[in-house]
Amino acid sequence: MNSESYPSQVLENAVKEFSQLPGVGRKSALRLVLYLLKQEKSDVFRFAESLRRLSEDIVYCKSCYNISDTDICDICSSPKRDHSVVCVVENIKDVMAIENTQQYFGIYHVLGGIISPMDGIGPDDITVKPLQEKVEAGEVKELIFALPTTMEGDTTNFYLYRKFNKPNVKITTLARGVSIGDELEYTDEVTLGRSLVNRLPFENTL
Repeated sequence: MNSESYPSQVLENAVKEFSQLPGVGRKSALRLVLYLLKQEKSDVFRFAESLRRLSEDIVYCKSCYNISDTDICDICSSPKRDHSVVCVVENIKDVMAIENTQQYFGIYHVLGGIISPMDGIGPDDITVKPLQEKVEAGEVKELIFALPTTMEGDTTNFYLYRKFNKPNVKITTLARGVSIGDELEYTDEVTLGRSLVNRLPFENTL
């Protein structure tokens, strides 16, 4: 029996689905499936139910576009957060990374991506318009750019700066304690926290 031959079509289908996950090859997928086969049925059913709920029950916050269980996430609905300060991030993982620092007390805006012409991603493909509406409503006093320190991140920063550079809106960015080319999710909490606390006026980085 070669590596692509399975004794069961059900097993093969399960391996195929698992192997579609990032970083999971067919061999790793087979190990995961065989592990699940050894577990109690109740544990496997609970695992499957969590995946079903992930697909059907999770929503995106209508205010910041973070993942949530409700229409407005816990951060946006909290009276303890400063709603005039908005940290602009690429994705949900960045929100989690910044929250782990316990150094930020404003709210967020998740772009859902960054501008990357090479990948065919432009301003209309990320949530710039809702952020613009929030700024134009006069709700925002400071925008913090917390995007990756990559060419695409810098391109997005500059686009947003040109769009929102108004006298009544302070625009800042993370201090460069975050190394060039780093993703926020891989930055240690102390460094990321200090980069937030010591943030700089964006124009100083141009």
